Amino acid sequence: MLIKEIPNEERPRERLIKYGLDSLSNEELLSIILSTGYKNRSCKELSIDIINYFENINNLRNANINNLSKIKGVGVSKASNILASIELGRRVFINNDNNIKITSSKDIFNLIKSDVENNKQEYFYALYLDNKNKLIEKRLLFIGTINQSLVHPREVFKYAYINSASSIVIVHNHPSGDITPSKEDINITSVLKELGSINKIPILDHIIIGHNKYYSFNEELML
Repeated sequence: MLIKEIPNEERPRERLIKYGLDSLSNEELLSIILSTGYKNRSCKELSIDIINYFENINNLRNANINNLSKIKGVGVSKASNILASIELGRRVFINNDNNIKITSSKDIFNLIKSDVENNKQEYFYALYLDNKNKLIEKRLLFIGTINQSLVHPREVFKYAYINSASSIVIVHNHPSGDITPSKEDINITSVLKELGSINKIPILDHIIIGHNKYYSFNEELML
């Protein structure tokens, strides 16, 4: 079986040049990153295979060498291209975040929700703020069930010192969608609050994100 040749004017790169990035589908954008297909599978068909494997384009944020390599036609080279592109995009948006000022728990929710709302594991972030509550850095610290053995306070405060942060906000998601704090959520918040007081880098809030909703320890007077 031969791969059907795509007319030049319909190829993703040519369409990008002629019509701009907004005109390209997710499959076409991924095709440009992949550059080639394999054997009897075109580049676009391979792109569709990858997106279908992850079920949703947003789930590509969970991609790694191991799961990408399970897809027929995706070797280490193509997997590396995909991961590098995702990481570059992430860094671009993190840099844009640096102009954000945090004034409320809703601001925190809006900032982080797109990073975690479709994740199937718990993602634990720390937001490092300056003395005017302007975001210095948004850092993903841990992935997995939140507990004190995983969320080590040393890591949380290490980046506060590196960034010369004046305060910290911690955020994590509940994949179940239930935003009720667990016993571990309450415990780790208490530990971090106490250490923040000792180190004079206060924990301003702990936000738990569910399905388009959030729980704020600060708003609920739990902090």
